[in-house]
Amino acid sequence: MKIAIVSYNKQEKFSQGIANDEDADLIRFLTGKGLNVVPTIWNDENVDWNSFNVAIIKSPWDYHNHLTEFLNWLNELEKLNVKVLNPVEIIKWNSHKKYLKDIANKGLPVIPTEYLAKGATLDHRFFDLFGTNKLVVKPCVSAGAQNTITVDLNNYQKRIEEIGQLLKVEDYIVQPFVEEIKNGEWSFLFFNGKYSHCSLKTPKQGDFRVQHYHGGSISYPTPNPLHIEQAEIYVKSLPVATLYARVDGVVINDSFELMELELIEPYLFLNGDFNLLENYYRALMALIS
Repeated sequence: MKIAIVSYNKQEKFSQGIANDEDADLIRFLTGKGLNVVPTIWNDENVDWNSFNVAIIKSPWDYHNHLTEFLNWLNELEKLNVKVLNPVEIIKWNSHKKYLKDIANKGLPVIPTEYLAKGATLDHRFFDLFGTNKLVVKPCVSAGAQNTITVDLNNYQKRIEEIGQLLKVEDYIVQPFVEEIKNGEWSFLFFNGKYSHCSLKTPKQGDFRVQHYHGGSISYPTPNPLHIEQAEIYVKSLPVATLYARVDGVVINDSFELMELELIEPYLFLNGDFNLLENYYRALMALIS
């Protein structure tokens, strides 16, 4: 069995602040287990995808800038009968943030979210709707806080034109700014639906973006077991099994609330740890055996 570990043409900004080359660690570990794994780039025209039995969508961190091409590529893998992990249907669903509405409609806790279609206008009503004086506006197709903007009652008039220009290009979501983000965003990692480990990403002073390349820091505190159980509910709500799922959210009034359900290309915080890599390997074998 030949397995592709799918990545992208790497850009330094995405790897800043990361101590381990997670892809290299994973490939080395899986190779040591006797698996035939090959590093690939999703849009490399020289790759013969027909030669692979399985394609693990590991780190195509530029997919959001080439979404149509990326989804077409996934369709081609299906036509070639290549098993894709995570499944193509899940990746397509997860690629547009309207999935948050689907999750909320199941009665699960999600940060309140409204949608602005391409060409729409951000108006003042959202402050009253959410009962807040600060909003977060971000693309429906994005990663790494790209084009994510905060706007408050004081700078609304100054930022409305900038936001209007962005809305001419693509769909956006609007959410209330959650002050608890300053305490950090929890990431709970699940492999084949089973909890593995977690991390806490904390923004730098004066910022709200938790990503390492925006100056955020990463720690590994012991989580509250209740929050693990709450995060697991989102994974159990999925219609099919996934090799990996990262459940990102904040704790509000001692209860976990979802910000993002990462099912396409999340960093997994494996950190070269044998036990965590073993968790990944066992999940993979259960899905491809």
